[in-house]
Amino acid sequence: MSYIPLDEYQRKWIFTHQSMPVPEEDLVQIKPIPQQRAAQLWIENISKQSPDAERLSSSDWASKASNWQDEVDWSGAWEADEPELPQAILDHIDWQDDVTVYFCYEKYNIIETKWSVFKKHWKNFLFFDDGPILIGRRRSEALWFNTNGTVKLGHRM
Repeated sequence: MSYIPLDEYQRKWIFTHQSMPVPEEDLVQIKPIPQQRAAQLWIENISKQSPDAERLSSSDWASKASNWQDEVDWSGAWEADEPELPQAILDHIDWQDDVTVYFCYEKYNIIETKWSVFKKHWKNFLFFDDGPILIGRRRSEALWFNTNGTVKLGHRM
């Protein structure tokens, strides 16, 4: 698959910001997906009708309360000095480090990376916290980050 070079990605600054720069060896694993492929991924995995998480239809898996087991705070950990994801997220997502993940900001803005890279640099990804959903390739577990500082822990069904 081809990707948008990170230098051409509109939100590149979230990975190169002087307060939290991502090292080069991890930057090469942060791969923005071209709009056409991102839209296809979104339609296949998130929603056939809705362009973003704010406008999901009642038929979309993410809009069904039964697909979400818990909701925990992420903002406290984001503000803290420690780099780790909140423990509840790590308990929910028990993936190998090399699992491919998709961080879905909206229909035309999705980043592919590895779980290990996301775990290390999750704070960078959440500079934009307007409802992004994290899913793993061939995995059912999902995370849905909310602007109110919480994340829903669930499964795609």
